[in-house]
Amino acid sequence: MSATSPAAVVVLAAGEGTRMKSKTPKVLHEISGRSLVGHVVAAARELAPQHLVVVVGHAGEQVTAHLNADAPVRTAFQAEQNGTGHAVRMGLEELGGSVEGTVIVVCGDTPLLSGETLGALAATHAADANAVTVLSAEVPDSTGYGRIVRDPASGAVTEIVEHKDATDEQRAIREINSGVFAFDGRLLGDALGKVRTDNSQGEEYLTDVLSILREAGHRVGASVAGDHREILGINNRLQLAEARRLLNERLLERAMLAGVTVVDPSSTLIDATVTYERDAVVHPGTQLLGTTHLAEDSEVGPNSRIGSTVVGAGARVDNSVTDSAEIGAGALVGPYAYLRPGTRLGTKAKAGTYVEMKNATIGEGTKVPHLSYVGDATIGDHTNIGAASVFVNYDGVAKHHTTIGSHCRTGSDNMFVAPVTVGDGVYTAAGSVITKDVPAGSLAVARGQQRNIEGWVARKRPGSAAAQAAQASSQETDGQS
Repeated sequence: MSATSPAAVVVLAAGEGTRMKSKTPKVLHEISGRSLVGHVVAAARELAPQHLVVVVGHAGEQVTAHLNADAPVRTAFQAEQNGTGHAVRMGLEELGGSVEGTVIVVCGDTPLLSGETLGALAATHAADANAVTVLSAEVPDSTGYGRIVRDPASGAVTEIVEHKDATDEQRAIREINSGVFAFDGRLLGDALGKVRTDNSQGEEYLTDVLSILREAGHRVGASVAGDHREILGINNRLQLAEARRLLNERLLERAMLAGVTVVDPSSTLIDATVTYERDAVVHPGTQLLGTTHLAEDSEVGPNSRIGSTVVGAGARVDNSVTDSAEIGAGALVGPYAYLRPGTRLGTKAKAGTYVEMKNATIGEGTKVPHLSYVGDATIGDHTNIGAASVFVNYDGVAKHHTTIGSHCRTGSDNMFVAPVTVGDGVYTAAGSVITKDVPAGSLAVARGQQRNIEGWVARKRPGSAAAQAAQASSQETDGQS
């Protein structure tokens, strides 16, 4: 823990968010691969606090389960939403009622807030020896926000004035309150006990702590965020969409500065959990989702959805969808392929046009070029699977596995009815339905004998276009003989 790491971070996530008009709690709405509260928790963890507690209330069990899905998070339950001061008090009670050191309080609906900005808040709080430090921002239009009023000489915050209560002079102030604070933990715990509820809402307001501590002779300061957009809270779907756009721009900028070529940022989406290496290329209309990783010199898109997929060095994914797959170095995917969970495509392998794979391991240099389904299968190295092949893995009750060896050449329109094993170096005839194991080095032919019934069209379809064509062809043949 660094010298400025806080003793605790308290995340306020108890509200319902009725303006979202959703059955989903507001803080669980997602942008860029994380929930709103997930982004806030990730930023808080960058500070390496001794304690991290999320105050939940509305749909508390659902929010808690969501938070614990990735890593355990300590939660405090606010049974009744009696104001921000009450929520912080619930958080401190979860931590024993009092905390020695800096306590940072942040709202769970501010997904653009960065760990860097929270770190600067903690550093300013320690350097200025403040009892409270407000995270503020200078905005182009401060209408509707609480104004930060400072002492001209010391720069200390003397009050936060709400817009409706501000004078004309105060309304000209562009520095506003974000609702994010750093507190001296001991002083915070004591002041929360003095917060009153004699206001129009009958609630405990956290901002009252500032005046309580200031009146007791303690210093209140402010740390100005470098980008005012970081403090934006989300209350409705319009603001959710705007936050998604801003965060996506930030994430793409980070990727491009790290050496990734993003051909058209305006049509590219990227999640916060995506990683990449230099000289990866992302073409227009591409979504990079989940835990996707783009290795050096890989190329994805256009018009591709890459979800939680490792794309190997120099691999290419074209107009395709992948989900929880692994694509080896130099491999080719698409166009119009679908790699489903459990697919592992080997080095320089190929899943070509209109190929679907699921729970399949494809060996080095092996190609499945066209119009095929490969499910629950293992294919060795340098094998070629003919067009329109289907791995028949489901018998209506259970899934079964198919194994095909290395250096095989399977014919077009083959059906591999699992469970079945095809040995190394095997050839199979086009149109075969393989239901039995094939020994290494064999040719497997599994189809009926062809039988030609001459004159059938003339007898069964007289006068049809086919019959007329056949008759004309026959007369032409007779004329040449």
